[in-house]
Amino acid sequence: MDFNGSGGGNELHNNQFYPFEESKPLLGEMSAPQPEGNNNHKAGPCSKRSLLHSSSGMRYKLLQEGDIQVCVVKHPRTFLSKILTSKFLRRWEPHHLTLTDSSLVSATPTGYMEAPLSYSTIEDLQLLSWDNAPKYCVQLSFPGGTVLLQAANSYLRDQWFHSIQWKKKIYKYRKVLNNPSRWDVVLKEIRALVDMALTSPLQDESIHQAPLHIISTLLAENTNLSAQDHENIIVAIAPLLENNHPPPDLCEFFCKHCRERPRSMVVIEVFTPVVQRILKHNMDFGKCPRLRLFTQEYILALNELNAGMEVVKKFIHSMHGPTGQCPHPRVLPNLVAVCLAAIYSCYEEFINSRDNSPSLKEIRNGCQQQSERKPPMPLRLLRPEPPTPPLTTTLSPPPALPLSPPPSIVNSSEILVELERNNNTTNTLRKAPAEGDSEPNLIDCLLVSPALNALSIQLPAHADRVLGCFALILKMLSDYDDWRPALASLLQPIPFPKEALAHAKFTKELKYVIQRFAEDPRQEVHSCLLSVRSGKDGWFQLYSPGGVACDDDGELFASMVHILMGSCYKTKKFLLSLAENKLGPCMLLALRGNQTMVEILCLMLEYNIIENKDTQLQIISTLESTQVGLRMYEQLCDRQRELKELQRKGGPTRLTLPSKSTDADLARLLSSGSFGNLENLSLAFTNVTSACAEQLIKLPSLKQLNLWSTQFGDAGLRLLSEHLACLQVLNLCETPVTDAGLLSLSSMKSLCSLNMNSTKLTADTYEDLKAKLPNLKEVDVRYTEAW
Repeated sequence: MDFNGSGGGNELHNNQFYPFEESKPLLGEMSAPQPEGNNNHKAGPCSKRSLLHSSSGMRYKLLQEGDIQVCVVKHPRTFLSKILTSKFLRRWEPHHLTLTDSSLVSATPTGYMEAPLSYSTIEDLQLLSWDNAPKYCVQLSFPGGTVLLQAANSYLRDQWFHSIQWKKKIYKYRKVLNNPSRWDVVLKEIRALVDMALTSPLQDESIHQAPLHIISTLLAENTNLSAQDHENIIVAIAPLLENNHPPPDLCEFFCKHCRERPRSMVVIEVFTPVVQRILKHNMDFGKCPRLRLFTQEYILALNELNAGMEVVKKFIHSMHGPTGQCPHPRVLPNLVAVCLAAIYSCYEEFINSRDNSPSLKEIRNGCQQQSERKPPMPLRLLRPEPPTPPLTTTLSPPPALPLSPPPSIVNSSEILVELERNNNTTNTLRKAPAEGDSEPNLIDCLLVSPALNALSIQLPAHADRVLGCFALILKMLSDYDDWRPALASLLQPIPFPKEALAHAKFTKELKYVIQRFAEDPRQEVHSCLLSVRSGKDGWFQLYSPGGVACDDDGELFASMVHILMGSCYKTKKFLLSLAENKLGPCMLLALRGNQTMVEILCLMLEYNIIENKDTQLQIISTLESTQVGLRMYEQLCDRQRELKELQRKGGPTRLTLPSKSTDADLARLLSSGSFGNLENLSLAFTNVTSACAEQLIKLPSLKQLNLWSTQFGDAGLRLLSEHLACLQVLNLCETPVTDAGLLSLSSMKSLCSLNMNSTKLTADTYEDLKAKLPNLKEVDVRYTEAW
């Protein structure tokens, strides 16, 4: 049926109407001058509707489609009352109607709904009821007739009414704002649109998103607005942004305002709650990168205020909250994502122009071919002049130490740092092996100054400010104890471009963050200093002497080693890694009196990490060159003599300590004689802890160990697994061990009996141990998850 007929009325006599729809024209009312004080969004039709809805309190979901009964009556204005009482009103057709953006469409376009009913043809929309007629009707008046929609109950009727009314108004606003003429009128229309969305009884995400999309389209098509127009529009739509993310085009508009007017009060008063909501609730910036860009520009606008970074600090603190625990888990990862993207953007021009710019390797070699180079980009790389090394006496290796040309490239997160060496006969650059994972040898590390590795990068002024701002935010984030574990985990894979890691200013700023990780006693934090997997460098390698980010004499490196050794990394594996890759820096720092490095060298000798006799002699010479080293080396020699006495054949084969014995009691007992024959040791129901593992690993013949109901934990298990390879029976019943320590038992291939009753063993770890321990025959996992 054609709904676009001419003429016809739309008033039903002797009927009751519900006055939900205003009859004032959309632009007519807003174009009329209003008294001062009417700009508070209270005037107009929305105020009436707000009062009605606030009194009823009903809320509805926006309908997109549904089943309903339809009746269409075409009538002239003068005979309406007669037609309403005729028998034709009883003829209804069932239709499945869809509410599109522009019209009502039936899934079966026949009968009454053969043609779509455009919202532009609907002149009036009302709720309708009368005596002796179907209840729950909605009346749609169009030129020449009336469409009646009959619902099953009053709630569905009202839902259809408000949904069609919403679609009709949005359609009108979209057409009106699509061709703006006067911006003062447009601003009033925007305010009316915002009021309509805020007072609508419909509850749906699109109720607030649809007006925002209309306004963002309007702004995208009109880019020549004045700054005042910008602010007026932002203030007008601010109420809609309290509970909704701005759409992409609107984010672009906000970014432009932040860049052009960073000191505007709109940034503080309007954008602050919007950005706070984004940081608290956004789940993935990848789906809407302009939200991240808007957050980035907002923070930069704060940085441009008079107080500068103090305002940014207050904003970060407001996001964390006054308590010791931030209540919003998404704030930290979102802030880190913004920082990473902003820092990447500082080097983006150079990254995109790598084909036309010298590589880091070329710059470090000084091999740039200026004739082939295009004009320099705004971001420039400069190689500083290496300082003239002073004439000093350096350590020389023993004559037996081979001096074949070593590789001179350090692989630090795919950054090739080539070291220049001056030989007596030639001055050449040595090439790296194909695998690119070798380290400089001992003499290289002792002789090469960190200044030779420095690479100066000059950023444009704006990029330099951006880098300083977001590097400082990372430093702020590392100051919060509750955020530090997650921050360390996020930064562990080193998510920065290699240009940033070669930039001295950036690595110097980031050094504070790494220092905070190294000072944190929690293993989940300082363990992130190591690489995420073998064969890939971590922060530990980058900030160690010879690493691309090291700008000191190894103080940070020593701090990292100290915290790692004080945790659960006092193991052969960790010491082997240091001996293979960082023995030179360790010896150099020990030579300068660093106590942590002296302890490292002593442990390497004690655990027989170093097999080369000449290197052992050089380590001993290094220890004897300082007072602290000499004292600790003498203590090591005393322990070695005691160890030989302890391991001398003789003594008991079985030993049981009394209950309530401590670690000190065990150490005192084992130092009293020879225990080279001890095969069975019971520490059940004593007060020993993981610290006693230092004594247990000295028993070479130990085969059975009972730790039932002690405080022996994961750190002790790791040490046992590296030194007691012959252990056959182990009782860990009712000890605080977890999967982290139990997994290390997989290297003890001699184990045939293992009691893990009442521990924190999980099913996955149990299956892993069974697969890796072929001789395991007796296992007790009662009262565990694996039971």
